[in-house]
Amino acid sequence: MREEDVLAAVRALAPALRERAAATEALRRVPDSTVEELEQAGFFRLLRPRAYGGLAAAPDVFYAALREIAKACGSTGWAAAVLGVHPWHLALFDPQAQEDVWGPDRATGVCSSHAPTGNVTTVDGGFRLSGRWHLSAGCDHARWALLGGVVTDAEGRPVDMRTFLVPCADYRVDDVWDPVGLRGSGSNDIVVEDAFVPGHRTLGFGPVTALRCPGHSANPEPLYRLPYAAVFTTAISTAMVGIAEGAYEEYVAAARGRVSASSGQRVAEDPFAQVRVARAAGDIDASRLQLTRNTAELYAVARDGREPSTSLRARARRDQALASERAIAAVDLLMQNTAGSPMRGGADVLQRAWRDLHTGRGQAANDVERALLLFGQDALGIAVHDPML
Repeated sequence: MREEDVLAAVRALAPALRERAAATEALRRVPDSTVEELEQAGFFRLLRPRAYGGLAAAPDVFYAALREIAKACGSTGWAAAVLGVHPWHLALFDPQAQEDVWGPDRATGVCSSHAPTGNVTTVDGGFRLSGRWHLSAGCDHARWALLGGVVTDAEGRPVDMRTFLVPCADYRVDDVWDPVGLRGSGSNDIVVEDAFVPGHRTLGFGPVTALRCPGHSANPEPLYRLPYAAVFTTAISTAMVGIAEGAYEEYVAAARGRVSASSGQRVAEDPFAQVRVARAAGDIDASRLQLTRNTAELYAVARDGREPSTSLRARARRDQALASERAIAAVDLLMQNTAGSPMRGGADVLQRAWRDLHTGRGQAANDVERALLLFGQDALGIAVHDPML
């Protein structure tokens, strides 16, 4: 299977995803059939290492496929963004950890919750984990979880931030996801009760930020020399932009034939509607183009064997956060020109996109002020030290 074959298969699958978007929302999780279809299309192979049957594809192919999924169904796009990027993250871990997951089953799903909300205790040979981790999108379709945690010293002072790889036998999924948007993403809680995690199944943020990970010895492809902060956050923003694109296309198609109840005028002939359409399209295009530019430059640097500059990393974070912000603004504009009709029924595509985007705004990757702060500091000559860069 080639990269272009995966992209074509995902595009062919999009109409079915669109048709079951309302059902996905009602189910509050991505249907098993959808995950199976995405697996068969090769989507989850895109960022998996070649050593385990993956394609180690160029990141722009992954993001293009993800955008097609999110255009069709926001919840599915959100879950696909998270589940789809985890093979890339796992490829940075110790080779033994990769074998633990992919050795028995190369198609094994991995979910995550990176906020360090649980308790970590250092023990001989590894760590013990306990606690509750929130907002793990697609966790019903995973057999392993990547969980964030803070390691402390004997006095309880933080000394390290790590990601812990935990098998499903050592945690349970607590079905608590019942939000206003992204309802079908299945972002439930992961609960761990005193589980042992061997050292090889952990990865510190230091090596990840420095691009010096143990998994590089097994996976030499340039894909795995990209900054974590750029890869993960761009997946989130790409899903947001895809949702906005789907809403825009639906709005334009409907507006061409809709007549305003207040004026009797065709909406398509309303100059204010025309301006809003232009602004929304501009915001979406700007978001997509900036994300694509940054991904291409980061990948070119990795292919050349170089390390990305702090300025390039900061720009990628800036544009990623602004992309999400613009996606929301675009759909807000379109909602202003609908006379409130989308708010009358939960199945309306524009209404669902509006709810999905405003819910997605709360994801840590979309903290606009923090991302802009990093860029501003670097631009003004202030040293930047942040794990999300």
